[in-house]
This record gives sequence, structure tokens and C-alpha cells, in this order.
Amino acid sequence: MARAIKAAITVAAAICITVAIAATPAYATPPNIPSYSTALSRLNSLTVAAESHQSTYNRDLFPHWITITGSCNTREQVLKRDGSNVVVNSSCAAVSGSWYSPFDGATWTNASDVDIDHMVPLSEAWASGAWAWTTARRQTYANDLGGPELWAVTDNVNQSKGDKDPAEWQPSLSSFRCTYARAWIQVKYFYALTVDSAEKSALNSMLATC
Repeated sequence: MARAIKAAITVAAAICITVAIAATPAYATPPNIPSYSTALSRLNSLTVAAESHQSTYNRDLFPHWITITGSCNTREQVLKRDGSNVVVNSSCAAVSGSWYSPFDGATWTNASDVDIDHMVPLSEAWASGAWAWTTARRQTYANDLGGPELWAVTDNVNQSKGDKDPAEWQPSLSSFRCTYARAWIQVKYFYALTVDSAEKSALNSMLATC
């Protein structure tokens, strides 16, 4: 009898695990998100400094979206990369597909409901050191498909985030904050950008959820 009860519990547990896995949305993530330990090490290696040059920021100093291949620009490439069953027309515009926004857990089937978020916003990058870059380097940054800089997310969530850093804004989906912090840190590390003290403290708190 005991063995029968144990077997039944095991089967029930397996069913629950299967259901939980099936209920978790499958979505693509940008490349090169570091592990927790690597992200923590990289955060501790970043220069802590107050932001500067905010008054001279201009979004046009970061040329985007640029053509990546054929008729596809950076936004369209991210929509294809991170969406499911994406179909594009001859101009590379997405005409169907679905996009899961990891910031808030919403899924969209209309590309117009999706923004491409810069993980570290352009104005934040500017105030953290990009003010000293060449325009060519800022263009590379604004269109970077090789790291976790560009994310397909719900449009009004992206607009709510604006140019805020993690001390001022974090994803409403708390289970994503670990990934968010690791991606943010990677972008700052890769581009040798600074962090301010409040930002670093918030990132440490987010990493503690990993």
C-alpha cells in the first residue's frame, strides 16, 4: 500500500512539473547574457561615478535603426529573432507572428504593439560615458545584435521605462529581474560604461533574486 501511494505521489508530481513547464512561455532571449557569478564579478569591476553631460544628450547622436541585411533594419531583425512564427513581407515588415514581452509577461500578435527596448537606454549610456564616443561607436551601440542590448517588449512598458536605470525602474515581472540585471551589467561592462552608486546598489539587490 505504501509503495502504491508513493508511486501515485510521484506520478502526480511529474504531472505538476509537466504542467508548470508547459505554462512557462517559450521566448528567445538576446545573446551573451552572463551567469550570476560572472555578472556579479563584472558589476564589481565597473567604475562607480556620477552621471554627467545629461544636458548635451540628443537621441540623433545614436543613429538607428540601420539596415542590417537586405531590406531589414535593426528593429525588424529583433522582431524576427525574438518572435515566434514571424512572417515578413518583401519590405521585411512583420505581418504576423507573436512576441512575448519578458518585462511584463504579455504576449502580442501585432508587431505595432511591440517596441525594441535598449536595455541600457541611449541617454543613460550617454551620461555614463558614451558622450565621449565617436558617432560610429554610438551607432554600433544603438544597433547591437551581438549582446543583450535589444529586447522586444510591450510598447507602453518600454515607454514607462524611458531612460531610467534600475534604481528608478525595474520590470513588473519580478521573476525576470535577475535576467534584467545580468543583461544590464553585461552591456555596461562590454562598453566600459560607468554606474552610479544607487544604480549599483539596485543591481546588487536584483542579482540577489537569482
